[in-house]
Amino acid sequence: METIALTAKAVDAVKLAISEEGLEGHGLRVAVVGGGCSGYSYALDFADLGEDIDEEDLALDFDGLPVYIDPHSAQLLGTTEIDYVETLQKKGFVFNNPNATTTCGCGSSFS
Repeated sequence: METIALTAKAVDAVKLAISEEGLEGHGLRVAVVGGGCSGYSYALDFADLGEDIDEEDLALDFDGLPVYIDPHSAQLLGTTEIDYVETLQKKGFVFNNPNATTTCGCGSSFS
């Protein structure tokens, strides 16, 4: 199964957020949820490694950062690359999904 990729900048940004929030023992949950102007939206959240992990989740590791994706989201995400960008106009995570046929102007929803 082809899976997502996180850039080094994205991994560093998540690790920094975990540290700043005092969430040691957590990883990253990546999901696709219904909604948004194009049908689906991307969702990132912290996952408590002791409680928030389902045995059916796809478990990945990016430079020591545990990442979990539910099976339905994994199918929709495919080979999506998650990056972290900082520009004069925006700062945050960017999803580059080759499977998306349309995306909204803000880049946070797709179909």
